[in-house]
Amino acid sequence: MGSDADKQHDTRERLLEAAGEVFAKRGFRAATVREISRLARANVAGVNYYFGDKEMLYSAVLQHTFRSAVQKYPPDMGLGENASPEERLHAFVLSFLYRVLDEGRPAWHGRLVAQEIAEPTKALDNVVGNVIRPLHDRLRKIVRELLGSGAPERLVTRCMLSIIGQILIYHYSWPVFARLYPDEFDRKDIDSLALHVTRFSLNAIRSMAGDDSVIG
Repeated sequence: MGSDADKQHDTRERLLEAAGEVFAKRGFRAATVREISRLARANVAGVNYYFGDKEMLYSAVLQHTFRSAVQKYPPDMGLGENASPEERLHAFVLSFLYRVLDEGRPAWHGRLVAQEIAEPTKALDNVVGNVIRPLHDRLRKIVRELLGSGAPERLVTRCMLSIIGQILIYHYSWPVFARLYPDEFDRKDIDSLALHVTRFSLNAIRSMAGDDSVIG
């Protein structure tokens, strides 16, 4: 038999998983603690005991969802300390694509994230601060190295957002792409997509590095 600590951990994890599924299906406002507790096979009072209230549970679910994806596909993809900025950019893009296109995770992960981005709640502040910002800072450092120390901050930011935009379009537009190009896109072909996005981005960044005429 497990210890009380093990049982509490198990209950907390079941609540997180059940809450994620219910929040993704119904949205934060329509989801109820009763339905979450029933799905998790836990006492209704468990939400308050482990998380405080429904809003804090929702925030914990979002952070759990993002963190589990980052742990599965870390942004350095196992690169050594001496990796070049080009290699680190490729690893970042590859890990990001795996996170947004991964079919091995529960289906509600992607729906929950997309839902929060489309209709953000107060919980997004915690996710941005605790999970997204470290990834943002990593990409910013890579792009800064590629552009050179003299590049304006605005150019660094726009290059970063262009890279992220290339990645996210495969996530949000995949149903359209699958119909327009049925023979060209396969979720299992993430490696080649990552290589394309990396090459496209590197060529664009190199063309702008040190060129003031493209900044205006």
